[in-house]
Amino acid sequence: MDYYIFRLFRLILVAIFIFQGSCYSDQAGGYGFLKDATLAPKVSHFDYIVIGGGTAGCALAATLSQNATVLVLERGGSPYDNPTATDIGNFANTLLNSTWSQLFISQDGVFNSRARVLGGGTVLNAGFYSRAEDDYVAEAGWERNEVEAAYEWVEKKVAFEPQVKGWQTAFRDALLEAGVAPYNGFTYGHIHGTKIGGTIFDRDGHRHTAADLLEYANQNTIVVYLHASVHKILFTTTKGTSRPKANGVIFRDRNGVFHTAQLAAAQNALINEVILSPQLLMLSGIGPAAHLAYHGVNPIILDHPMVGQGMGDNPMNPVFIPSPEPVEVSLVQAVGIPNFGSYIEGGSGLSVSISLTRAFFDGVLNLLNKEKLPTQSISNFLKSFNIRLNLKTKAGVIIQKVAGPISRDPKDLNNCVEGLSAIIKVIDSKGYSKYKYPGVTGRGLLNLILALPINLRPRHLTSTFDLKQYCIDTTMTIYHYHGGCQVGKVVDNDYKVLGVDALRVIDASTFLKSPGTNPQATIMMLGRYMGQKILRERADFLETEEEA
Repeated sequence: MDYYIFRLFRLILVAIFIFQGSCYSDQAGGYGFLKDATLAPKVSHFDYIVIGGGTAGCALAATLSQNATVLVLERGGSPYDNPTATDIGNFANTLLNSTWSQLFISQDGVFNSRARVLGGGTVLNAGFYSRAEDDYVAEAGWERNEVEAAYEWVEKKVAFEPQVKGWQTAFRDALLEAGVAPYNGFTYGHIHGTKIGGTIFDRDGHRHTAADLLEYANQNTIVVYLHASVHKILFTTTKGTSRPKANGVIFRDRNGVFHTAQLAAAQNALINEVILSPQLLMLSGIGPAAHLAYHGVNPIILDHPMVGQGMGDNPMNPVFIPSPEPVEVSLVQAVGIPNFGSYIEGGSGLSVSISLTRAFFDGVLNLLNKEKLPTQSISNFLKSFNIRLNLKTKAGVIIQKVAGPISRDPKDLNNCVEGLSAIIKVIDSKGYSKYKYPGVTGRGLLNLILALPINLRPRHLTSTFDLKQYCIDTTMTIYHYHGGCQVGKVVDNDYKVLGVDALRVIDASTFLKSPGTNPQATIMMLGRYMGQKILRERADFLETEEEA
């Protein structure tokens, strides 16, 4: 019953606002290289095999195809099959679409979703587009000019300046009145104060996703197989060593038929690679040896204890605000980025029947804690994502331990309390008065969320007056989970898997923390950034081979 209550709640919550990174152009819908995996030959050969046509994978594959043959294997289908489904007015239905969105619940009782569609999470999210902060780029060791160029490459296809209407204008003014200053206007940058960020919804309400970045691809050198579930990676031994080397993958089509894709065995074979996700590393025998053996993975290719560890998510604490009058539909546009480790965003626009009255929920204001994320070891990472066993609970949902309770670290809780205090000031501000009932206070609205089934964890009576307890009891996900194949722990600074040849991981699983206010821009940027870097390495290698 909790599961069905949650689906109803999420329909309400989502239609008002949340999540993160498609309607598509006619040109995009006409990709000639999109094929169903049932059409794949039994054996094929490519220079690069990209597993997952998601937020990073589409940008990466499009870039690599400029000077190499590329295969993309996507377990889901194409969003172009139903273009209007991703329009802003259909946001809630798209997120609840079980074909594209796979619900799971963490062991701590937090609801989450995993995308299974070409374009990944950019097909499902609330569309907010914001770059990483400058410090994040510096800490990652990325070349700043190349990062800037990669962001711009992405933005030409998928990013727009939103039309700011009544509710978002009032929210912006209220943030400034509450002291979240200065006002930075419209910008993709992550800057302290209040700003209007970008969106992947265009002026007509059509969503543009990472899948649209495939418009950049060389259609003669790329193939994308849909409904292709990768079974495992194939390995050989690097000549003259005992070091494992990836040389292909086995994947299954929707009819259960297995196919093999191998790295091209030619002069440039030493530079060809498989690029994948952490789940598949473990299914293929790379991960904590004892954990793999317990789940029957055989053979174990490499004991890699950090695979699947350090996963985290941005915790979110929502506040609902009933309105005395209808308001326009809006997803995230105005954002407050205070100097402490949180940020505040919101959306508006759903009318809901309550008893015999009509209430208009004009918005959900969300506080997201950005300082120290609730990362944790994922002891059941393999079990949860095992595509062969597909283990499920009685409610029919996959269990995964990703988004746990908010960190009990005093600094984290204090950041959350400061953020909630700012939200209370926003609601009580003069600029926001039009969108709340007379006499309603920000503090009083906190009780509303306590009555809703946002997770499966217990609530406490003290939450009504103790903001720290409120933070603990109302923690939700904002769908920004990351980690599991972190740089310096599982991959090196070039995203190559440590201890293995011809294998890289390029996606959010490599992040130590989430960038900016929303990660989708940086994940797409990373695909482009690393694709260009790999092509430069390829060109240098082939030039050296010719000279030799």
